[in-house]
Amino acid sequence: MKVNSRSVMGQLSDMDLRLLRVFKSVVDCGGMAASELELNIGTSTISRHIKDLETRLGLTLCRRGRSGFSVTAEGERIYQETLRLLSSADQFRSSVDDLHRHMGGELNVAIHDKTATNPAAKIAEAIDLFCERAPGVTLNMHVAPINPIERGVLDGQFQIGVIPTHRSSDSLIYEDLFDETMLMYCGANHPLFDISHAKLDWNDMQPYDFAALGHHSPNMKITREMRLSRKATGFDQEAIATLILSGRYLGFLPDHYAQGFVARNLMRVVKPKQFNYACSFVGILRRSPQPSRVCLAFWECLLQAHGKTAQAI
Repeated sequence: MKVNSRSVMGQLSDMDLRLLRVFKSVVDCGGMAASELELNIGTSTISRHIKDLETRLGLTLCRRGRSGFSVTAEGERIYQETLRLLSSADQFRSSVDDLHRHMGGELNVAIHDKTATNPAAKIAEAIDLFCERAPGVTLNMHVAPINPIERGVLDGQFQIGVIPTHRSSDSLIYEDLFDETMLMYCGANHPLFDISHAKLDWNDMQPYDFAALGHHSPNMKITREMRLSRKATGFDQEAIATLILSGRYLGFLPDHYAQGFVARNLMRVVKPKQFNYACSFVGILRRSPQPSRVCLAFWECLLQAHGKTAQAI
């Protein structure tokens, strides 16, 4: 075979890698017939692959005939280079796999306040799953009201948010996570604290000053629907609780959060079978641009922790 004075390979293709793997197997096995079982192809096909590789390289790699199989000097050099090339390819593949297993960077997650005491909220479990999956990621947790969380996810300040559902935006992806029960409470110094609530109805609540959340939310909706007398505004549950504790206002709080105040006789729930509303929490994710791999990993953990199945995004 005539040896060219210049390189004839050009760019290395997938077929070149396949032919080099066949050549390596032939050399390792000591012949074409001997490599049939390892390659799971016939001798004639192996011979054709070796011939194609020799043509591609412009070199004679091995001799086969009555005297048996032998590797030429050029073939031995190509064999050594093949070992290095295939080793590098395997190392590259392993590195890519390692990157998929070991994610880095930072992730900012924002949650609505007072969710930690809700037994239906599995955010802590989601964090545990995520840390196991992506131990190299720095997780930044934020607590904020609904509107700042929505804005933060939309502008990229936060990658994922957990908020009470109240409206929808085409720019966000929503997934149901857990529910919460909101009950009406009064403080120890309030006129309703020591009297029977059996005959109270919504109309009876209108004369009393009411503390409501100051942003678009289910709380704002029920305040308007029931025509409650809004005299104070809070921008998170802590603020509402403080206003209720003053004894001057009625207000709604998550039942799990208010339990501690009730146990210390600082608050009393007001006719819970009537004065209540349900609140569903959702995870939110920006639809565009495509969320990062780290963001999607936490999203999947969040849904898994709440018994949900992640949909393709």
